[in-house]
Amino acid sequence: MKKITILGSTGSIGTQALEVIDKLQNFEVLALSAGKNIKLLLEQIKKYEPKCVCIQDMKDKDKVKSEFPNIKVLSGEEGLIELCSNKENDIILASTSGKIGLRPTLKAIECGIDIALANKETLVMAGDIVMKEVKKHNVKLLPVDSEHSAIFQCAQDFSKVEKIIITASGGPFLHKTIEEMNKSTAADALKHPRWSMGKKITIDSATLMNKGLEVIEAHHLFNMPYDKIDVIIHPQSIIHSAVEFKDGSTIAQLGNPSMHIPIQYALTYPNREYGIESHSFNFLDCNLTFEKPDYNKFRCLKLALEAGKIGGSMPCVLSCANDIAVNKFLLGEISISDISNIVEEAMNKHQVITNPTIDDLIEIDKKLKQDII
Repeated sequence: MKKITILGSTGSIGTQALEVIDKLQNFEVLALSAGKNIKLLLEQIKKYEPKCVCIQDMKDKDKVKSEFPNIKVLSGEEGLIELCSNKENDIILASTSGKIGLRPTLKAIECGIDIALANKETLVMAGDIVMKEVKKHNVKLLPVDSEHSAIFQCAQDFSKVEKIIITASGGPFLHKTIEEMNKSTAADALKHPRWSMGKKITIDSATLMNKGLEVIEAHHLFNMPYDKIDVIIHPQSIIHSAVEFKDGSTIAQLGNPSMHIPIQYALTYPNREYGIESHSFNFLDCNLTFEKPDYNKFRCLKLALEAGKIGGSMPCVLSCANDIAVNKFLLGEISISDISNIVEEAMNKHQVITNPTIDDLIEIDKKLKQDII
């Protein structure tokens, strides 16, 4: 049995990962962590019998202990770090949202535990630091994002790769005008045409910020320069990404829009097992189209590419400012166009730190939360 801890077990990726585990039946769940959805966490504890759980707020401890008095209950970032310090783990699925996943992921790497990574902020904020630690401790960092999983499946030796092509569905506003997009509500932006995801990543997909963050991730994961990473709009979401090799050949990974596939590949790598998605798409039903992204309409994508190329602490500013802005949009406090305005202003004001430490990055996030009102 392979032993696993799932950070963010009640979120979209976490719940789908547990569905994959149900199908595979060769994993032991050592620990789970959750945010505010204590009701679902209690159901998961009953089913998977973990030894330990971590919750966002310790005030919910009594709810867990009243039903499961013998389970160890931790809380907050320190609790996540403790979960990731358990060397019984064969792999940890990092699927929390936001910067809270950064220190725990680094702790797991330090302990020599393989990581299935679904937390974008970890590499966007601190890619140089994380990849240095991965190499130092000789652990596997296995991508869970469908795009990065696709790239990983297409190539292992990137010295032979000429270009990475990351695909994007274009989201709900692909065929809307800028004016129509800017008048949209959070409810409009959450209607993704292809994928069922959490609220934050769905808004990022609507602005194409998500695709910009994925470019930064790909730069770190595959050690590819930014001028060799392209973004292409592919509304059908059948080709999840592709790799062009130096000899002119291109290999693409195809499949139905389902996160079960990349989650399962990360958890079972290097093996492939029968899973939930037993049948792929029908070639005869496919009508695959492609187009260039509109950088005027999707300014967040443009800003993300700029931040990545600047490097240092700038991607951290991009990610943290975007997190704050997206939350304000979901609360109805700003328009969707204000997201890129807030991010751009934060980037313009920032004095870049060339080689930031983790403490530098956490301080940047703290300051932005004070400055962006």
